[in-house]
Amino acid sequence: MGLALELARAAHDAAPDIAAASAEARSTAIRAAAGLLRDRSGDVVVANARDMARAREAGMSDGLLDRLMLDEGRVRSIASAMDEVAAQPDPLGRVVGGHVNADGLRIQKVTVPLGVVAMIYEARPNVTADAFALCLRAGNACLLKGGSAANDSCLAIASLCREACVGAGLPAATVAYVADDAGHTRTSELLGAVGLVDVLIPRGGAGLIRACVENAKVPTIETGTGNCHIYVHESADLDRARSIVMNAKTQRVGVCNAAESLLVDRSVAPSFLPAMLGELADAGVMIHGDAESRALAPACALASFVDATDEDWGREYLALEISVRVVDGLDEAIDHINRYGTRHSEAIVTESYAASERFLARVDAACVYVNASTRFTDGGVFGLGGEIGISTQKLHARGPMGAEALTTTKFQIRGDGQVR
Repeated sequence: MGLALELARAAHDAAPDIAAASAEARSTAIRAAAGLLRDRSGDVVVANARDMARAREAGMSDGLLDRLMLDEGRVRSIASAMDEVAAQPDPLGRVVGGHVNADGLRIQKVTVPLGVVAMIYEARPNVTADAFALCLRAGNACLLKGGSAANDSCLAIASLCREACVGAGLPAATVAYVADDAGHTRTSELLGAVGLVDVLIPRGGAGLIRACVENAKVPTIETGTGNCHIYVHESADLDRARSIVMNAKTQRVGVCNAAESLLVDRSVAPSFLPAMLGELADAGVMIHGDAESRALAPACALASFVDATDEDWGREYLALEISVRVVDGLDEAIDHINRYGTRHSEAIVTESYAASERFLARVDAACVYVNASTRFTDGGVFGLGGEIGISTQKLHARGPMGAEALTTTKFQIRGDGQVR
């Protein structure tokens, strides 16, 4: 049995004790882990520096380097998010339905843990802490496997979380980190750990998610890539639209809720696109545009302009790049988004109530915005304390997944001798 399966077996064996732990015991362990992160933040930053050095040597892009980097401020933010999760109401034991049937059976439907949650993710060390806190708040054991680029950072964080669990009287197997291996055999073990892993959640780029979904033998929750759109409607406040586009595209590029595509209504394109494309170009953004947007681009934007291909409409750049297309009205914008989007986060800028309601109703995505940046799609922003991922599927959970999304339900039936 390989290392990943050994850890999965230990987590499976510990899961009943974790599920039975009191809400206070679970919160205490999460708060203790947050405290250890603050107290030993220097050790975590040193470990992260080793990852950063290797990543730079390997030529990692600036956007992905930013996602990998931890400093004292980011470590404190991670710890604060964990404290938020610890303070949330207990998601377990909630009665979500119930009745007494004709036979006198008292039937209740209550929330319970999923059991063992496995996470496979890329160079995102913060996911280690978020996943641990959310899984434990919901009474689950968690197996964490980050990418090789973040190995030292993730291992440092996971070790502190494990120490906190033991100190709080919970099983050491409450959290385990599966270090990366050259042949990816440990990933394969997790994908095939039927009977040991109750659910697998991949979080990362399209290639990682596709590989997990296509090869996993255990139940999988798909967290999607983010080809997010901003559509500027004919009624839009154009100054507001420029502000939203710049924030969604440039505030942080290596994240799944950054905008990757700009759609502009033909009626406002001449008054909107010249200034908008110039502002994007001045910010260092490469523009992949259609013929109409090229015709409206100022000289400064043309220096950063390439003709868009069909592949550009569905691409998640995770860089200072954006696709731009002029569309003939609201319905064409909706059709384009539903064809090329990844069901993550989509936005319309409009002063029309009718247009906003049509967009909200007809765009198929986990998060749909009116007059706001897609950058708000985040478990912390949504009041979840953090997120284990942003689900773009439609079964069980959709959108940012907090502790509640890591529960399932159980029917509990009480009788007094009834037989059928």
